[in-house]
Amino acid sequence: FLSFVAEFCCGFFVILILGNFWFLAVLYLLWLYLDWETPCTGGRRSQWVRSWTVWKYFREYFPIHLIKTSDLNPNHNYLLGFHPHGVLVAGAFGNFCTGPSFKNLFPGLTPYLHIMPIWFGCPFFREYIMSAGMVSASKESVSYVLNNEGGGHASVIVIGGAEESLNAHPGSLTLNILKRKGFIKMALKHGAHLVPVFSFGENELFKQVANPKGSWLRNVQEKLQKIMGFALPLFHARGVFQYSFGLIPYRQPIHTVVGSPIPVKRNLNPTTEEIEHLHALYLQKLKKLFEEHKRNYGIPEHKSLIFE
Repeated sequence: FLSFVAEFCCGFFVILILGNFWFLAVLYLLWLYLDWETPCTGGRRSQWVRSWTVWKYFREYFPIHLIKTSDLNPNHNYLLGFHPHGVLVAGAFGNFCTGPSFKNLFPGLTPYLHIMPIWFGCPFFREYIMSAGMVSASKESVSYVLNNEGGGHASVIVIGGAEESLNAHPGSLTLNILKRKGFIKMALKHGAHLVPVFSFGENELFKQVANPKGSWLRNVQEKLQKIMGFALPLFHARGVFQYSFGLIPYRQPIHTVVGSPIPVKRNLNPTTEEIEHLHALYLQKLKKLFEEHKRNYGIPEHKSLIFE
């Protein structure tokens, strides 16, 4: 969905350049230059955009639900680790960028969904995603959000990143997390409490072409991901008037469960051992969250998370 909107915005910008409105394109480029750092300094959210009626229908289509398991004190800042990435990241967008669910369940907290910086280089599209509450996933951006004195900010980071989308097959429970420890270091440096989040149903929205590790397709996808910065999963789902083939996601319920916070004391210079210790504790809490709730959302008893 984001890719489609981004392509539309880029196409519109090209039309401005090639048409009789080139001066508008020049003015926008000037604005882009002056506004370049905004995605790294909290963005520019719009409650009007976040409240569009279309997002209500978007959430109801699957439907998308946000489940609270513990209170989050608004006097602290939090780093929410979102799992899994899936293909669409629908749970993250639906719960943290649209609607009143997060605000109602966690009053006093403002969520910021961090996404790849490359998206903010797309003309016009950057304004749209910032208005929805998205900001850059750069270190500077995360630091800006978590540095808020008095608390009340929640950084939402999809830990597995684009690489994890290549594992987004129905029934898959594989998370790319063992080597991802940058978010742990950021939490320690800013004293942000860590909160594991698992979105049940995220991998059920699309069927992906078989791409087991070591296959030629997976090798090509991984090489392209390293070059471009984002992955290219080959997926399909249903059509508008038929259910056999198309790019519209299946209507599968998504339940995004927000776990209890892991208290973190500020440490400007954490050691490798301290990072490893907190990372291991985070994995333990994430696995516990999954095990406690999997029965409620159709996960067989013998299934467990796989960390890679």
